[in-house]
Amino acid sequence: MFFSRFVATARLFSTSAVASFPKLKTHSGTKKRWRALSNGKFKRAHAAHAHLNVTKRPGRKNTLCQTAYSSGAQTPTLKKLMPYA
Repeated sequence: MFFSRFVATARLFSTSAVASFPKLKTHSGTKKRWRALSNGKFKRAHAAHAHLNVTKRPGRKNTLCQTAYSSGAQTPTLKKLMPYA
């Protein structure tokens, strides 16, 4: 008797039955390339640093090794592409 009442009241508070809005999808290419920072910006690695390094000068390789951060114009777009980051 008590158990049947408990199950009935538990169903009333189910969050899966009530959907306030559809879930937003994260862009799969963006989540592979960018990481969110605590200050609201994003960071990524430079491309062209993994191979064919013989013909690149050392200064260029050092520049490609450094982390790149999102600019002021890129940040709002990245927030739309990664809504839960």
